[in-house]
Amino acid sequence: MPSDLSDVGRALNGFVARYLEAFPDLYEIHDPTWRSPCEVGEPHAWPDGTQVVRWRPVERRYAEDFAGIENALETTIHADIKAYYGAFWSGGLEAVASEGHVSLILLWNQADAERLTENLIGHALAKQRARAPFSVFFACTEANSELFLSVQNDTGQVMLERPGYKPLRTVAPSLGAFLNDLQPASPFLHPERAALGGEPSGPAA
Repeated sequence: MPSDLSDVGRALNGFVARYLEAFPDLYEIHDPTWRSPCEVGEPHAWPDGTQVVRWRPVERRYAEDFAGIENALETTIHADIKAYYGAFWSGGLEAVASEGHVSLILLWNQADAERLTENLIGHALAKQRARAPFSVFFACTEANSELFLSVQNDTGQVMLERPGYKPLRTVAPSLGAFLNDLQPASPFLHPERAALGGEPSGPAA
């Protein structure tokens, strides 16, 4: 692990290592229009016939600088968020926090990074309407819940939020502290993978 990583970089690297140890074989439903540097090998058929592709988180060579959104919002994005989203190309990673299930939002490809910027601008406008401090989301909670987790941009604290409202409460003093406490959970808990039904005895050729 590089020695110059931030606290968030070290914490996320540590979680990814724990995740791959627990779940070394990761699959996504294959979308030929939504390719990623994470993909390993060629797409193949799942036992039910669905086309899937194996993948692994890949360290990014060039981190996200967020210059576009910083210019649009006339603000500086918190360094912890830059470190978090700039660390890997990756599908979402499922985890268990002290208070329940968490689905980490990570970037699959460059188009995903551009979509994140667009979504964050909309999120910032909603925050302004709610007269709430600007935050940057990084994780969802339970699949049937609208609550999400964010980093408050001016303090770096991890907050539990509901769309369009002021933060509900503080969850952790920092993103690094939050990530350090996470434990890996089955990748098939992710809503987009639930249809696969779990690990097969062996993928079809």
